[in-house]
Amino acid sequence: MIQQHADFSEFKTIGLIAKTQHEKATQTLLTLCHFLEEKGITVIIDQRNTNDVDLGHLQSCDLVGIGERCDLAIVIGGDGYMLGAARVLSRFDIAVIGVNRGNLGFLTDLDPEHFEGPLTEVLKGNYLVEERFLLAAEVHRHGHLKSRNTAVNEVVLHPDKIAHMIDFEVYVDDDFMLNQRADGLIVSTPTGSTAYSLSGGGPILTPNIDAISLLPMFPHTLNSRPIVIDANSTVRLKIAQTNKSEMQISCDSHVNLSVLPGDEVFIHKTTHKLKLVHPKDYNYFHVLQNKLGWGNKLF
Repeated sequence: MIQQHADFSEFKTIGLIAKTQHEKATQTLLTLCHFLEEKGITVIIDQRNTNDVDLGHLQSCDLVGIGERCDLAIVIGGDGYMLGAARVLSRFDIAVIGVNRGNLGFLTDLDPEHFEGPLTEVLKGNYLVEERFLLAAEVHRHGHLKSRNTAVNEVVLHPDKIAHMIDFEVYVDDDFMLNQRADGLIVSTPTGSTAYSLSGGGPILTPNIDAISLLPMFPHTLNSRPIVIDANSTVRLKIAQTNKSEMQISCDSHVNLSVLPGDEVFIHKTTHKLKLVHPKDYNYFHVLQNKLGWGNKLF
């Protein structure tokens, strides 16, 4: 959806979140602050950044506060840093855009050296907005919820410390699908289909598809294949009692939930979504061409 506006009235308060451990990200943060203040926009910075940069004249708060108080959040860092912020900000009615200070940059659109022109257009209202859904992962033990978290990219079942085969059953909406002996399982959103799942041979899902993919990790069989299912399904993993050691559920490779033999894991779509903002010339297939080296048109 493209929204057109003639002034700077839509984004009155902007939150800045930077991975200031990266020296260049710190410089980008300072440049962005000056750029936005010149336009009369109220700037709030992530309180984690206050120890690394001298911006004492600005307000600061945590990610929840930015989600509650700001109209737009600008995340300066790589895709991993964007994921960490997105899991929190998705709970609020806030738009999010990224400045790429990482490697691939599937989720961070703005070039840190040339952000002024595209960001000015975004602030004027000339942008694309795209909603990405998240996954919730819940670990149940003896019928009781033990832990829960969310993922923008993927939920992964895997051994705890040493790689080894684990046994589990997969159900989709209470319908038994298969039993699996493998190193684990990757359950991916369309956003995450170009991340860990892609490296394991999973399918790329365009962001507009309301689906999730299930990808066994190094299965101990020749007939195990990835499968794409309706995103409104609930995936249930029953962990076999015969497994000898503890396992984990990993959310975006950031948050780990402990899983024991006999546990059940429920994975389903969250009700809240991440509201990503892109420059008006954004094209998903151009991103794939650039990041994956697909090459140019022949004709």
